[in-house]
Parts: sequence; C-alpha cells; structure tokens
Amino acid sequence: MSKNIIYLFLVLAFLTPNAEAKRKDKVPPVDHMALATMMIYDGSFEKAKLELELVDLSTQKNFDSAKYHSMNGIINMKMDKYQDAISHFEKAIKYTKHKVYEVPKEAKEKFTVYKYLFKEKKKKEAVPNFDIEKLRAEQIGKLYLNISEAHYKLKNYQQTIQSLDLAGAMGKNKSQLYTLRTDCYWKLKEHANAFNILDDGYQKFPKDTTLLKQKFYYYMDLGLYLKALEISDDYFAVIQPQAKDYTAFAGALANSNQVDKAIEVLEKTKLLFPKDAQVSILLGHLYLKKDMRHTTADLFEKSSYYDKKYTHEAAEMHRRAHAIPHALYLNTQIIDKNEKVKQKIAIFIEREEFEKVIALKDALYRYNMLEDENLRYALAYSYFMVKDFTKAEYHLKKLTKNALFSKATMIRKNIEKCKNNSLECL
Repeated sequence: MSKNIIYLFLVLAFLTPNAEAKRKDKVPPVDHMALATMMIYDGSFEKAKLELELVDLSTQKNFDSAKYHSMNGIINMKMDKYQDAISHFEKAIKYTKHKVYEVPKEAKEKFTVYKYLFKEKKKKEAVPNFDIEKLRAEQIGKLYLNISEAHYKLKNYQQTIQSLDLAGAMGKNKSQLYTLRTDCYWKLKEHANAFNILDDGYQKFPKDTTLLKQKFYYYMDLGLYLKALEISDDYFAVIQPQAKDYTAFAGALANSNQVDKAIEVLEKTKLLFPKDAQVSILLGHLYLKKDMRHTTADLFEKSSYYDKKYTHEAAEMHRRAHAIPHALYLNTQIIDKNEKVKQKIAIFIEREEFEKVIALKDALYRYNMLEDENLRYALAYSYFMVKDFTKAEYHLKKLTKNALFSKATMIRKNIEKCKNNSLECL
C-alpha cells in the first residue's frame, strides 16, 4: 500500500469523530407537520393525528395554521369524526382568508430568468405570473367542499347545500356536485328544487348520464310514470340498458294502470331482446289483462323456447284458451313430473275425460301426490262420474279441508240417491 493512501486513511480516522460530534451538536428539530403529511398519504390516520398533537403552535414563527387545521380536518374525515372535521375545516377557512402567500420557488426562478434576458429594456420589475387571490379562493372552495361532504355524512342536508353554495365556482365545476346537491333537496322533500338542479346540471354536463338517470328514477319514485316515459328514450339511449331495465319500467307503468304504454315499451324491448324469456312473459301477462288469451299463450310458448321453466305456464295458457290438443302437446315437455300430472288432470276434467284421470292414479300414488287434497278430490269426483261409487267414497272419506269436505258431502248424498234409485244418476 502506498504512503499516500496510508496518510489519507489516518486523516479520515482523525476527522470522522469530529464530524460526528458536530452533527450531534446541530440536530434539526422534528417537523411533525411533514411527518403527519407522510402518514396521511400512507393511510396511517391515527398516527398522523398523534403526530399533529406534538406540533407546538406557540413557538413556531410564520406557522401555517391553515395547513395545520386542514390536515386535522382530513384526518378526522378519514376517521369518521365528521363534526370535528367540520370544526377544523372552518378554522382552516378563517386562517386561509388572512394567509400571506409566498411566491413559489419556480415562479421566482422564471421571473429571474426573465429579468436577465430582458435587462437591456430596463422595464420595471413586474409581479411574477402568480395570482394569489385566485389560489386563496380555490383553497377556500376546497375546504367548503370538504365541509359539505362532512355535513352530508351527518345527514345535515340543508348545511350541505349551504356549504356547496359557499364553495363558489368550485361547488359547480363537477357533475357529481349537482348530483349531491339534488340528492340533498330530494331528502329535504324539496322536489321542485331537485328537478331544477338536475336540469341545470344536465345542461352544463350533457355527457354525464348520471344526472339523467337520477331524473328518470325521481319521476318513477313520485309515480309520475308518464313524465318518466317522456324522457325514457333519452334515458335508455345513454345507459346501455339491459332487458331488466325495460321490464322494470314497464312493470311500473302497468302498476299505474298505464297498460297500453307498458305494452308499447315491452313490444320495443322484445325486438331488442328477442331471446329474453322474461320480456315475453311480462308482455303476455299484460295482454292477459286485456283478455287476449291466445296472444298470451303464444308469448308464453315463445318464452319456453329459451327457458323451459315456462313450459308449464305455456301449456296452462293454451288450456285456458281452449287449445286443448296443443296444451297436451306442451304438457309432454314439462320436466317436473308432479306439475305434468297435475296439469293433465285439470285438462282431462275440463274435457270430462274422467277415465283418463283415473288412469293417472298410479302416477298419483307413485309421486305421493294424493297428499294434495285437491287432487284426491279430483280422483274421487272422476270415480263418481264413472259410477265407481265404492272407490269414490274411499277417497272422499279422506278429505279434511272444509271447502272440499262440504263438496264431498254433497257427492256422497248423490251417491246414496244413485244407489237407492239408479234413475237419479241419469
């Protein structure tokens, strides 16, 4: 190792302890505000709150009280302490109104370069392009927005609106703020104001579909379905609706006795979603209200092509439309065996084909369906009609329901008449 290198090591060895000693003599004070800021960004709000409590408000020169209270407000918001947050934000506003702003370093540097480049013109030094009052208004606006959020969380809807108003231009520069303001008016039952704000917001932010959705559902909530219908085309054009959106709207129209309007909506929906079974089912029920059974039966059958659970309803509707052969054809496609047998019995009794009902007795026993007393009565009635009185009485005796028991009593009386005088059964 060369002598120069050894000499360098010796020098460093002697100098290092002295440097350490100097550093220890000049330990910089802890910047609790800076630490709290880092903790807020890290999401450690409890620690940030504790760090701010260590700030000595009395000894610091040019202390930024506005920033201090703003940070406290944010921390309390994050910790769901909304009333405390409001208190700090209000203090922050008070200090911001009288805050002395320093020109940012970047603005000073740009201004210095400008003076250097144009010094030969000997112009008066101008104030750098830094609008202090604009910055002050923006910061106060943001604080009022924070206050409005805290009031909304506390369900102080009137104060929420007032805070949004005090935020000035910043209280109207986003569509979400119109949504918030509208919701407050709605919760205060000031519906006219709510609609006015929605109109103003939609005029200012025509591409925001949330405002139009809100208006549509407010009309629905108030039962103003025809007003909702007026804007429904615009509404459905912007929301990329699913079939369920249309069916919900049509259902609301139907519930308000606007059946024809509901049918009109669903007919359009069926063109858009031809394979959605629920659309045809709901449309079929609406046509049934107009006593259009064949149309309903056809719609139910089309629904069953895409969802087999509607096959039973399709068969039943064809039965009620007196299209019995087709009802029996659809009945063969029903997956649920109990439902299939039950519906067959209804069809056979309607056609007075009592022998066919009796032919299903094995299926009734096999699927344990005679626990349903309505089916047992149907079987007993069928035995009575074919004059097998013994088996009819056997099943009639097992009926316990009041409505069926009285019917069974009447049939048994008729059986006695038939037994005493066969001419009574003619």
